[in-house]
Amino acid sequence: MYDFVTIGGGPAGASAAIYAARGRLKTLVIDKAPTSGTLAITHKIANYPGVRGELTGLELLLEMQQQAKDFGTTFVRSNVLSVDFSDSEIKKLELPEGTIKAKSVFIAVGAIAPGSKITGEEEFTGRGVSYCSTCDAAFFQDRVVAVVGDTDEAVHEAEALAKFSKEVRLLVPTNKFKGEVDLSGIEEADNIKVFYRHRLREIQGEKKVERIVVQDDQRQEQTWDVDGVFLYLAGLKPGTDFIKDQVERDEEGYIVVDEFLKSSVDGVYAGGDARRTPIKQAVISAADGAIAALGADQFVNKRGKMRPQYS
Repeated sequence: MYDFVTIGGGPAGASAAIYAARGRLKTLVIDKAPTSGTLAITHKIANYPGVRGELTGLELLLEMQQQAKDFGTTFVRSNVLSVDFSDSEIKKLELPEGTIKAKSVFIAVGAIAPGSKITGEEEFTGRGVSYCSTCDAAFFQDRVVAVVGDTDEAVHEAEALAKFSKEVRLLVPTNKFKGEVDLSGIEEADNIKVFYRHRLREIQGEKKVERIVVQDDQRQEQTWDVDGVFLYLAGLKPGTDFIKDQVERDEEGYIVVDEFLKSSVDGVYAGGDARRTPIKQAVISAADGAIAALGADQFVNKRGKMRPQYS
C-alpha cells in the first residue's frame, strides 16, 4: 500500500513526488513513457526559476526525477489501464503487472491540444484506432499495424506491438525522432519498418480500419492496407480516458478540480496538463505538483489544514 501515487512523471508528477516523499509519504510514480512528455522533448529551456543558463527539457526533468528518488520515491515504467476510486480509503490502479493500492492519487498525465484529429480517427476509435498497445496489441496477432509518432513513446509502443503483429510500420512525420530515443530495439526487430517524413492523412474502412492514406517523403499520397492504427502524436487530447467516470471530467476530458487541485473524489488530485490552465508551462505544472502533494499529506495524515514545507 502506497501513501501517494502519481500517474505521470513529468514536471507535475516529479514535483509532487519530491514534496510527498520529503514529507515521508510512501510514494510511487507510474510513467508509461518517461522521455516522451512535452517537457522531455523540449529542445531548450532558459527560463526555469533557479536554473541559470540553457538546458534541454529532458535534462531538467531528469534532475527533478532524481531529486524525487533521493527522497525515496519509487519510479516504474508502466501503463495505468483503469482505476477504481469507489472505496474512500483505498484507491486501486490496474496495471498490466497487477493492482496498485494507494491512500491518495495525483493524476498528472499529459494532455494533447484539441482540434488536430485525423480524418477517420474518431470514427474508428475502438475499431482499429488505439492509443495503447498494452491494451490492444493482442487483438492484432499476425496482422499489419501502423504506429504514428516521433517520440520515445511511439518507439516503445512499436516494439511492444512487434511481439504480436506480423508487420509494424512506424510513421515518423519528420526526419528524426524528438528527444533522446533508443532505437536499438527497433533495429533488432525484423518486422518493424520505419518511414521518416511520412504523414498520416486519413484512416479508412467500412466497419473497422482497413487502410490508411499516407503522404510520403516525396509529398505523394499512398494507400496502405492495415488492420490497426496506433496514434502517439503530440497535441491529440488529454490522456485521461482510462479514468472514465471515476472522477468528474469536462467535455474535453480535463479533470475538474478546485483551487487545491482536489477532484470530485476525496484523496484524488489532478494537475499539470490533466486539468485546465490558462497556459501550459513547466513551472506551473511543477507548482501543481507541490499543491497536490501537500493536499495529499493533509488527507493521508488527517490534518486540519495543509502544512507547508519550509526546510
